[in-house]
Amino acid sequence: MAGNSDPLTPRAKLAVTAGKAVAAASRAAGRGSGSVIGGKVALKLDPDLLARLAQHLDVILVSATNGKTTTTRLIAEALRAAGPVVSNALGANMPAGITSALAGGSDAKFGVIEVDEKYLAGVARDTAPKCIALLNLSRDQLDRAAETRMLAENWREGLAGSKAVIVANADDPLIVWAASSSPNVIWVAAGQMWKDDAWSCPSCGGVMQRPGDDWFCGQCGFRRPTPSWALSGDHVLDPHGSAWPIHLQLPGRANKSNAAASAAVAAVFGVPPQVGLERMYQVQAVAGRYDVVQFMQRDLRLLLAKNPAGWLETFSLIDPPPTPVILSVNARGADGTDTSWLWDVDYTQLTGHPIFVIGDRKLDLAVRLEVANQYFQVCDSADQAVQMAPPGRIEVIANYTAFQDLRRRVGN
Repeated sequence: MAGNSDPLTPRAKLAVTAGKAVAAASRAAGRGSGSVIGGKVALKLDPDLLARLAQHLDVILVSATNGKTTTTRLIAEALRAAGPVVSNALGANMPAGITSALAGGSDAKFGVIEVDEKYLAGVARDTAPKCIALLNLSRDQLDRAAETRMLAENWREGLAGSKAVIVANADDPLIVWAASSSPNVIWVAAGQMWKDDAWSCPSCGGVMQRPGDDWFCGQCGFRRPTPSWALSGDHVLDPHGSAWPIHLQLPGRANKSNAAASAAVAAVFGVPPQVGLERMYQVQAVAGRYDVVQFMQRDLRLLLAKNPAGWLETFSLIDPPPTPVILSVNARGADGTDTSWLWDVDYTQLTGHPIFVIGDRKLDLAVRLEVANQYFQVCDSADQAVQMAPPGRIEVIANYTAFQDLRRRVGN
């Protein structure tokens, strides 16, 4: 391995050892995986550690508002056909968590790394990626992430002239604009269900025209590029026009879209679509998402939805009425403290489902459901909601920290 012929400096080795020790202590104290605190300590001791750890890897970065963690898992599974992979599979996606993940993969050939949208340009600078997958951009954590066009501009400037192969979603105008500054882009028609963040042209501010699945700006001519890969129903179409079946254990159209982008990424490294897509079948749940767990003699399916685009995709997954639905929303630091996004979600899609509302911001959600003319009950806890729900499987939809709370409670 290149990593063995070019060993880490003594300082870097010390940083890795110290980071691992701190992470282990954090785990022993029951404070989570320890990857973030371990990475912070390691970077403090050697600020260049991330770049050093990445230098012997073929690095693939994955960024988006929705689907980062799942797509990272799918790409990692596909690339294992070509060599050992190290990945931040648990979703710690800022520099400290990424550093921690790479520190654990000294024998790996590939580093498949999920990156928080705000940090993409900086992590790309440090890790010299061979490939970057850009999936979608939509409103999320409005108090932290700023508006989507600013994020797209940050990517566009940060990735300008990048040597990486960019695999980008041709159906999202913000992604196309962000990726267009790069010389080597592979366009994937991965679809876009949520369009409310892309009605104005990111290039000139003009009104976007959207006939069918196409889009273009009537003012400046900015338009959807011709894709070489496409999601078509239950198949991925490759650049040669061959259709490869998608077999996933993960539900929904959004995950087929993630699989199409993942197949295009794997092909950059010589993994044929058939091989890559077959390997993706191994992924059953991603950090608890989509898991069905037994709790209080009931089957609960846990679904994560963090923003309007995510809720829209999730509503398309759930079993039809009268399946009961528990909704849980928090507004802690990791969620974004601004809950105004609830008003952008079309909750009329839940008509006919008995709805039970929990979480720190259950009253915000209750007001929103009242206006959407939905029948719901506010509950004090997950236990109470499960007790009150009519028989059958229960769909549980929660945003980020609410999802973590639920996983702890139901033993997942």
